[in-house]
Amino acid sequence: MKKLTIVLVIALVVAAISAGVAWSNIAAAKAADGDAPPTGSRKVGVLLVSHGSRSARWREMLVDVEVAVKERVLADGSIAAVRSAFMEYNEPSIATRLEEFDAEGFSDVIVISLLLTVSSHSFDDIPTICGVKADASSTAHLQSEGIRTYKPRAKVHLTPLLDFPKMLEDNVLRRVRKLSKNAAEEGVVLVAYGDHEYTAEWDDLMERLKKTLAAKAGITVGAHAWCGHVAHYSKEPTKSGIGEVLKSRERALVVPLLVAVDENFQHKIIGGAVQESGFGERVVYVPDAILPDAGLEEWVVDIALSSRRKLEAKP
Repeated sequence: MKKLTIVLVIALVVAAISAGVAWSNIAAAKAADGDAPPTGSRKVGVLLVSHGSRSARWREMLVDVEVAVKERVLADGSIAAVRSAFMEYNEPSIATRLEEFDAEGFSDVIVISLLLTVSSHSFDDIPTICGVKADASSTAHLQSEGIRTYKPRAKVHLTPLLDFPKMLEDNVLRRVRKLSKNAAEEGVVLVAYGDHEYTAEWDDLMERLKKTLAAKAGITVGAHAWCGHVAHYSKEPTKSGIGEVLKSRERALVVPLLVAVDENFQHKIIGGAVQESGFGERVVYVPDAILPDAGLEEWVVDIALSSRRKLEAKP
């Protein structure tokens, strides 16, 4: 009886070992097929960061970018979440989103800034908020504005900035062609936010856009104006640009170079300047924005996936 019991025990042990080996082989095969993630794999999130605005319409247009790209970014399973955050004025803030990623066990967060051009926001503020840069001046400024910073447990990866000159060339060219009727009689007024610290870079960008319009749309007269805090949110620079163009052209095409639609800018400041200019139908203006833009969406998808692939080469 004892011998029989020992034999049965041994048989059960052998069976269990065999079953374990078989299950291990099945699990390995599934992992190889992509049905199950490998042990110790990263949990990666993408955070789309925008400036923030008091305008609900502005915020909606930025969240629309997230909606437009999410399916493609998540398609292969290498990225677990795509979310939006605002640098100031609004929730969810960058700090709030990073706290969420930590609470959900994310190992890495790819931060993509949806900003028009170079500024202190992209080089100082956003890296400081994310805890990847220690900048005393930026920290003091953020604190004075009531903007929270947060150093997450997850590793933050800041992507390169958007190739805004190339993207904007295509964007502005498309929008100007919709407004244009006779290029020889028209000039363009480009109205952008502006930046105190990077005026030279913004000026260079505007000049590059004017050259593109001259070469590809035949509009050889142009002016640009600022409408943000650098211009004290004044209508006067836009009115001045309109007047400059109409000295030598019959019609002025006014194009806002703002990421999204904010009633204060497109309607009150730029639209108000158009109405107050006194030139009536000689000024053509549509209160639109850079968004929506398929090119920007493609860039977000490409940089999110390429950044994720780069993580594979890192320990």
